[in-house]
Amino acid sequence: VQLVESGGALVQPGGSLRLSCAASGFTFSNFAMSWYRQAPGKERELVAQISSVGGVKNYAASVRGRFTISRDNAKNTVDLQMNSLKPEDTAVYYCYTQTGYWGQGTQVTVSS
Repeated sequence: VQLVESGGALVQPGGSLRLSCAASGFTFSNFAMSWYRQAPGKERELVAQISSVGGVKNYAASVRGRFTISRDNAKNTVDLQMNSLKPEDTAVYYCYTQTGYWGQGTQVTVSS
């Protein structure tokens, strides 16, 4: 199983980023996928989750209305569109599969 995140960057408050996770090594369309994040000195937290076929999505209260999770089962990818970014969104963002595997993470820094 391999999960490779991309798209992290330094962005100003109020800006947008789109993270992408490319998955391989398992039957992607059979499993829910999630994005987590971990800020310095804090525990890893769930940001968003999407069901195997994309019909059910859940978000942390802190990002609801600003972030959107989506998936493309033909391409084996799961994306996280992040809008209206805040400094408190600064963290390493990880892709996670229900099979129990993590990606290596991608850094998102929101700062002026």
